[in-house]
Amino acid sequence: MGANPSPDPAAAALARLYDLDLAEDPGDLELYRALARRTGDPILELAVGTGRVAVALAADGHRVVGVDNDPAMLARARARSAAGVTLVEADLVDAPATELVRSGGPYAFVFIALNSILLLAGAERQRAALEAMARPLAPGGLAVVDAWLPSAQDLVAFDGRLSLEWRRTDPETGLEVTKAVAAWFDPVTRLVTLTTIFEEGRPGDPPARWMRSDALRLVTVDELASFATAAGLVVEQLAGDHQLGPLEPDSDRVVLIARRP
Repeated sequence: MGANPSPDPAAAALARLYDLDLAEDPGDLELYRALARRTGDPILELAVGTGRVAVALAADGHRVVGVDNDPAMLARARARSAAGVTLVEADLVDAPATELVRSGGPYAFVFIALNSILLLAGAERQRAALEAMARPLAPGGLAVVDAWLPSAQDLVAFDGRLSLEWRRTDPETGLEVTKAVAAWFDPVTRLVTLTTIFEEGRPGDPPARWMRSDALRLVTVDELASFATAAGLVVEQLAGDHQLGPLEPDSDRVVLIARRP
């Protein structure tokens, strides 16, 4: 393969700030480590992003293929990855047809981590994602999806108001960064339109501003289970947190674990 082109500067900045946003561990890494020990290799992560999970699994000695369609995210993943990680630029729905993904399988474990399935802004795309997980799975292999379940109170607050989420110093640049978000919820389409604004700079200097907009299609527990079943998977568990605790009415996420027969 030839050299990868340098990503757009704005995209590169947003990928760097994505890592800063996740500097506080969201708490899912131990789940994937435990499941990887259970299943063995090879492992496929769809929507690998900057490699936060895939690189950690490779450091544990696993063989991981990671797929993402964002060149800037993959550039950071390549910079941090070591032996054991193969990175592929592709849409996750099309991933099973790509040569590097096909040649790396069949897979013992396929997963989509930390709400990434919500970025597929439509039920058909989300259903296709579960099909894309099932196709390269070996018999007996596990498919895992982790999705946010906002409460009714959360949704009421998604009215476009701007709120400050955090202020941090980026260790890569030494600059102070603030993150603010505004969200709108459409109950008809179940879409959350999310605008994120990062400002970074030194105190007293005009800040650089980086913005991104995402459309998140909220998936219900029943939908997620039905997508898995339609893909030929057997749902083993619907958990309510990363410790695989029970799914309760007030759970703020669902973790689906399904198996290919």
